[in-house]
Amino acid sequence: MRRREFITLFGGATVAQAWPLNADAQPTASVPVVTLINARKADVAAPLAAEFRKGLGQTGLTQDKDVVVEYHWLDGHYEDIAAILDDAIGRHVAVIATPANTPGSVAAKAATSVIPVVFGVSEDPVSLGLVASLARPGGNVTGVNFFASEIDAKRLGLMHELLPQAKRLAVLINPANPDTADATVKALGEASRGLGLELLYFKASTAADIDSAFAAIVDAKVDALFIAPDGYFASRSPQLAMLATRDRIPVSDFVSDGAAAGLLMSYGTSVPEVFRQAAVYTGSIIKGAKPADLPVLQSTKFELTLNMKTARSLGLDVPPTLLARADEVIE
Repeated sequence: MRRREFITLFGGATVAQAWPLNADAQPTASVPVVTLINARKADVAAPLAAEFRKGLGQTGLTQDKDVVVEYHWLDGHYEDIAAILDDAIGRHVAVIATPANTPGSVAAKAATSVIPVVFGVSEDPVSLGLVASLARPGGNVTGVNFFASEIDAKRLGLMHELLPQAKRLAVLINPANPDTADATVKALGEASRGLGLELLYFKASTAADIDSAFAAIVDAKVDALFIAPDGYFASRSPQLAMLATRDRIPVSDFVSDGAAAGLLMSYGTSVPEVFRQAAVYTGSIIKGAKPADLPVLQSTKFELTLNMKTARSLGLDVPPTLLARADEVIE
């Protein structure tokens, strides 16, 4: 896969590290502690943790030597964020990192004005109230905007290009992640009118909810499914692909993991890159940089992935113009 690039402010070599300490690890008093919170499942998060370690290495920090990272993988339990933040703030950790986690980013901003927060959000961070501006964040918060929600309309257009006969589309949203869900509903509502599409929304926050949603989607006789950006959904790619294959539903995802698992297509930026860049900012802050002086980074390039095996199983002809624009074609 050709990984897309990010605007970056720092360079340097990456450093390979062992698997990180978990959230129960006890750091020594002299080593700064980073509390990282993300919605994914722990058993699929190893590549993201590896990218975070790489980013720290780019600033000259070695995990478990120069800094301890406490990884909190929520498995979709956004309701746990408040307790994790209370504990982190009570212990005066060095940095709270919330890459690819809008609910955690918003909650961290509300919870502390002292401890630095490095976010990764799929929506406009100014509109979310995280920063005063992209160039001059102000306060204790900065991070990465990776546009997963802001390109919903673009992704819908690509889906329409691949499935021009589809008129009735299901959209899966996570009500436990309301900012992202609302952004998706707004973006798709505006885009669908110009494309002549009817959208039906289905909600899921757990694995059982996803099963139930697919049953309802099948009953609704939709032509295709659009998965809204959400960290928990990103960790459920195998389940989503299994259900989509069983029910013969063309699906558009926002992470390439979904297409790799068997979904028809994906379009979005690289989430591992979000983790790496968040770590670069985290390491820089630990070494003395101020969040207020670090401009919000924005993703500049995106990946279109097409699963041709799935397309053939669904009897779909992929337009040559779309195939030529794909960054990765899974055969």
